[in-house]
Amino acid sequence: MYSLIMKKRRGEELTLEETDFIVRGYTAGDIPDAQMAAFLMAVCFNGMTDEELTQFTDSMIITGKVYDLHDELGGPCVDKHSTGGVGDKMTLIDAPIVAACGVYVPKMSGRGLGHTGGTIDKLRAIPGLVTDISHEEFIHTVKAAGFAVMSQTDELVPADRKIYALRDVTATVDSIPLIASSIMSKKLATGADGIVLDVKYGDGAFMKDIEGARILGETCTRLAKRYRRGCTAVLSDMSKPLGRMVGNALEVREAAELLMGKAASPDVEALSERLSVAMLVSAGFDRDEAVAAAREAVTSGRALERLEHMVELQHGDPRALTDPDRMGVPRYTERYKAPRSGRITTFAAEKTGLAAMYLGAGRRTINDTIDPTAGIEILRTVGDEVREGEDIAILYSSSVTDMSVSTKLLDEAVTIQ
Repeated sequence: MYSLIMKKRRGEELTLEETDFIVRGYTAGDIPDAQMAAFLMAVCFNGMTDEELTQFTDSMIITGKVYDLHDELGGPCVDKHSTGGVGDKMTLIDAPIVAACGVYVPKMSGRGLGHTGGTIDKLRAIPGLVTDISHEEFIHTVKAAGFAVMSQTDELVPADRKIYALRDVTATVDSIPLIASSIMSKKLATGADGIVLDVKYGDGAFMKDIEGARILGETCTRLAKRYRRGCTAVLSDMSKPLGRMVGNALEVREAAELLMGKAASPDVEALSERLSVAMLVSAGFDRDEAVAAAREAVTSGRALERLEHMVELQHGDPRALTDPDRMGVPRYTERYKAPRSGRITTFAAEKTGLAAMYLGAGRRTINDTIDPTAGIEILRTVGDEVREGEDIAILYSSSVTDMSVSTKLLDEAVTIQ
């Protein structure tokens, strides 16, 4: 391992046997954290060639179970992945839309940590809903409802889980080849026909600028091509929260309202169409056909029916989608008011996500407990004129009575000029 660290430090290309030795050795516990951390830092400085990245990703995939969901489902299936954001409830919208158009969406998702939310946490806000389901139940739900969302299992790319934990404490999270291998190892291991990546950029994203997001998207797309898989990267802005709701039950409510045909936040509506169309095109639709099909899935009510059916099959209460109070009513609320008159010029996503986290909507550590009712409802956003004392947002929680930390974070997030 010492010689391989030196080789990577010099910027030389590793062989398949060498990358496999590193990944397998670290996953098995034969390579200590200190040496793996040194290797990851060398990758941060020197990057990886496409050949190295393919080898590294392949070595990660084969540490766990590999699925062929196309064969298991007997039809076209598309996976979608977001690189993480604030108020990002798109899976709850796009998966049922695409399912209503006749394309399977088998989705394995994770929990949120820090300022970004996780799809699993959002779904668990629905009373009774279970995401820790067996593979057999997962396949049954996808076949019946058109889509399902389950928690990532220990069998899926265990190397990534261990490597990511080390990256998280060694300042190596934002390395593009390491991000690409982490994302794509899990997507490729599930065996979907097509993959659509929602690559975020801006204040609340890993990639702070659009150029970095573009490079990440292109890297993932090239990697998928080497596996003969279709992959489309959609770049989306995460400089401000997505939509009006940040928090688990709140985001389920916002997603369900869009599927019910209620007026939606323009940014959510626009991104929903971009992603659902990209997913349908990856399954063989032409673009115009995909646009029409996605819109009809909402207006006809079929997408909402798919979401309700999935919730029911995963033991949740589908009535919570049309009656959000069934997900719980927050005990405490506080209104965040404009400190001065003027126009809102920024509503920083990361600070807003942290404000929601401190209300109980997210985790500071992986073992923290989520308050499903906690979050922030955004009443006024970037570009809006406000008067001093006017409500800009409402803070909700059932676990936090002193909301001063969150209000201070919103003071830093919101700029009025």
